[in-house]
Amino acid sequence: MAYSNYSSLNRAQLTFEYLHTNSTTHEFLFGALAELVDNSRDANATRIDIYSEKRPELRGGYMLCFLDDGTGMDPNEATHVIQFGKSSKRSSESSQIGQYGNGLKSGSMRIGKDFILFTKKDNTLTCLFLSRTFHEEEGLDEVIVPLPTWDLNTREPMTSDPEKYAIETELIYKYSPFKNEQQLMEQFNKIESSSGTLVIIYNLKLMDTREPELDVETDHQDILMAGTPAEGVKPERRSFRAYAAVLYIDPRMRIFIQGHKVRTKRLSCCLYKPRVYKYSSTRFKTRAEQEVKKADHLAKIAEEKAREAESKRLALEAKSGDDLSKESRAILRKAQDAAMMLRRDADMKRKIQETKQKALKEPKELSFIFGVNIGQRDLDGMFVYNCSRLIKMYEKTGPQLEGGMACGGVVGVVDVPYLVLEPTHNKQDFADAKEYRHLLKSMGEHLAQYWKDSNIAQKGIVKFWDEFGYLSASWSAPPSSEQRYKRRRGMEIPLTIQCDKCLKWRTLPFQMDAVDKRYPDSWVCLMNPDSTQDRCDAPEQKQNFPCGILKRDKQTAEDKQRELTEKIKLQQEKLQALQKTSTIKSATDVKKLPLDVSMKPSTVSSPQATRSSERSLARPRSPPLPSHLKNAPSAPPARAGPQRPTRTPAPPPPAKVEQSRVRAAAKPPPSAPKPASKAPAKTPPPSRSSRTPAKASPVKPAPASQRKRIIEQEDSEEEEEEEEEEEEEEDEQNDSEEESEEEEPQTKKSKMAAALGNRGKAVEKAPPPKRSKVAEVATPPQSEKKGVSAPKQLPASPSSVSKGTPTQQHGDKAKASEKAPEQDPEKDTKNAQKDKGLLVEVRVNKEWFTGKVVAVESNKQSVRWKVKFDYVPRSTPKDRWVFKGSDEVRLMRPPSPISQTPDTQQETEKGPAPMEPDTTQPGTSREVTDSLVTMMRTMLRYFFPPDFRIPKDDVNSMTAEELVAFPLKEYFQQYELGLQSLCNSYQSRADARAKAVEEKSSNAEIKLKEADEKLQKLRTNIVALLQKVQEDIDINTDDELDAYIEDLLTKGD
Repeated sequence: MAYSNYSSLNRAQLTFEYLHTNSTTHEFLFGALAELVDNSRDANATRIDIYSEKRPELRGGYMLCFLDDGTGMDPNEATHVIQFGKSSKRSSESSQIGQYGNGLKSGSMRIGKDFILFTKKDNTLTCLFLSRTFHEEEGLDEVIVPLPTWDLNTREPMTSDPEKYAIETELIYKYSPFKNEQQLMEQFNKIESSSGTLVIIYNLKLMDTREPELDVETDHQDILMAGTPAEGVKPERRSFRAYAAVLYIDPRMRIFIQGHKVRTKRLSCCLYKPRVYKYSSTRFKTRAEQEVKKADHLAKIAEEKAREAESKRLALEAKSGDDLSKESRAILRKAQDAAMMLRRDADMKRKIQETKQKALKEPKELSFIFGVNIGQRDLDGMFVYNCSRLIKMYEKTGPQLEGGMACGGVVGVVDVPYLVLEPTHNKQDFADAKEYRHLLKSMGEHLAQYWKDSNIAQKGIVKFWDEFGYLSASWSAPPSSEQRYKRRRGMEIPLTIQCDKCLKWRTLPFQMDAVDKRYPDSWVCLMNPDSTQDRCDAPEQKQNFPCGILKRDKQTAEDKQRELTEKIKLQQEKLQALQKTSTIKSATDVKKLPLDVSMKPSTVSSPQATRSSERSLARPRSPPLPSHLKNAPSAPPARAGPQRPTRTPAPPPPAKVEQSRVRAAAKPPPSAPKPASKAPAKTPPPSRSSRTPAKASPVKPAPASQRKRIIEQEDSEEEEEEEEEEEEEEDEQNDSEEESEEEEPQTKKSKMAAALGNRGKAVEKAPPPKRSKVAEVATPPQSEKKGVSAPKQLPASPSSVSKGTPTQQHGDKAKASEKAPEQDPEKDTKNAQKDKGLLVEVRVNKEWFTGKVVAVESNKQSVRWKVKFDYVPRSTPKDRWVFKGSDEVRLMRPPSPISQTPDTQQETEKGPAPMEPDTTQPGTSREVTDSLVTMMRTMLRYFFPPDFRIPKDDVNSMTAEELVAFPLKEYFQQYELGLQSLCNSYQSRADARAKAVEEKSSNAEIKLKEADEKLQKLRTNIVALLQKVQEDIDINTDDELDAYIEDLLTKGD
């Protein structure tokens, strides 16, 4: 049952305190000022003046005024101002900024406690007065708003209730800055146009320092945020002039602050190399779904009304019957017309609902505009507008979140319609945070594409900024003010200025003498040097930006299936590794873990590396044992007696791992007496067979369990022997130097070749003898093994060399005759390590990037290179593992030839005397020269100064003669200057941080002092209170007081 009379029911009331509560939505004070500017723009104003008037008697010392020449308001429209939440602008298709009917109240109450509004429209003058001071003084709880009206021509009050008018004007005279009707009329006279509005805010909000939040004294042409430092803060966060310049994406209103015009900007016209990207998505549905629900609700109501009217019409038709009287026909016609109109309205609203429902599934299209801010590169990020009004600024997204130089200085601009995203009431954020994050993510993807399309990174980021005068190492430092850099920046970004008369935007042609030119605030089209754009009736030029396309890497079904398979295999391997885990109680249990679990790399860099994880990876420092070592006899033949050391050249030592195992397993013989002089040569290291005792025993295969224990023992001793291994290498180098001193002097070229060999030149080594052969060499005494000098001996003759023990001769013959087709794993590892330092190119996402091999990993099946890139996009890792010989990697240039050292042991057997390798050949000299040239080029490129007169790329093609003539002095002078400037920037940054820390420390000390004073005062009051309650109390110290209070609390419990 429906009731039409609700007068007896309770009403919701708006209390006075809501005025303050509503204003707290504006955390950003400039956002509150912008609310009043938005109202002027929605009123089609062409000019707004924001200025202050000194009034020392008011709180804050001045009034803040907003005067525009918009459409104004009549008395009926002015009443909507005092209705919270009501707005005639609310429409999904509306391009106006205001939607909530709350901006004027919340914005003005955030700036001050009171405001008075003067508006003119048609022939009426209306004044609206909203004052918190009035409500506080009168003790009112409900909101009362005086609203007197006058006739424009006669200036007489327009009212049917003189008493009401008298009360309204009396309140205005008492609580406003204007004390009589003449002063009120003077404010109306400030509206010089036929219509307009003046809003005056007074009794401004103050900070804790009793100073107003808005500073109008420091800069008389601006309104600043008080207490905000000039450095380290975005200009739009400190200066309202800077904020108003970018407040609208397409400014069509002149803004004057303190009488000086704001040079508004169209951000897209202030960027270098702007490019637009079209983006469409069906993700933005929240706002559209709300509109669909609203349209459906309205359509249902209209349908009910239409049915009710049609039912009423049918009832009248049946009731009238054959009654043809004039009165009955008029009633029937009226019912029929009403039913027809309501049916038409219901059909129209149903169509609107269907259209919105259909549009819900259509993608929303946005335009992303990106460009580089070469005027001030540290002011970068995304500017997000809603219905042309700035909502968010300097939002970092995509590569900018990583904090590097990639995409640094790039500004993005997007205007989001109200139907796509709805802003919050304070217009500083968006209501749907999830959809806004999706918008930023999409802008980040397009930002990365723009960075690729601009080719800035390919040409060099530092070089790019150097062209525009950014010479400092500090990113936030301003560009150089030299004239040539100013001209360079002016040539790339033509000046765009707005006509003060027709409000059209004009792009001025570049002129050398106009770089530092100051244009007047009243600039008009007639001043344009372009003859085609020097009239106000000339059409405005459209912004023609090149269009970019987001290129996504499309994966085929096979690629997706392969990637899924690899992920499944990887997870299966992890699961198997976890299933193999066992309880670890000691270090021995750790050493017994399988190699593929304990030493497996933790990260996989590419799908190829994932596939390689299926193979058994070689353990670092310990390649897998050959099969003939696993089947070696447990008790080899007896070791031969120690031989007299000879001058025969030492054979090449086996691999590092084998040496470490030999040294760890071999038992040192009793220490020998210290010899008088150093040994002439170092004897070869003992083989693995020397681990057995001297006593001979039959050769029998060891049981499997025993062989397993031997292998595990050898592996467990490797880590303990690494330091001893390094000492052995140093001893070998010392012995080789002593041996070279006793031999004949060499030529200069041979010494250079020898030095180059000692620096790591790859040397081909003879393969060690197989363990299945019963072959031994004489075990050197302890003094020779440790590098202790032995009595000097003359070189032995060939006959004496050949007269060794039978086992030694047998082993030598076996070694000489043995030529296995398969390579030794140790030799493969040594050869693979030679690939370090190679310059290669690796294909990443279908693009080739240069890099250097920094690590090599090899096993029986393949060799992997770890390549560190010179430059890659931030979305790509800086290094990557690739398989040697695959299609994903290629050499930039062939590796340098490898010098090989003859097998000295074979030469000993063949020749009558030890022979040194011939290092005087021309080929070896060229190798030395080429190596030195390569090293010189690498050194020059590594320390290359940024602004050197010789290009960096030319160093790669320099010959040896050109390198000799290279200006090293100038080179290092520029390098030192650049290094010094970098250090200075770090020092200045450190000084600034130290200063900030000192300020914080001093503030903390002041607060601590204040807290101590308050505490002391509180204690004094407590003592006085206790003495009043209990007169005989005697408390002299703070500790006595604390103990007494604690005792009272304890007794109370």
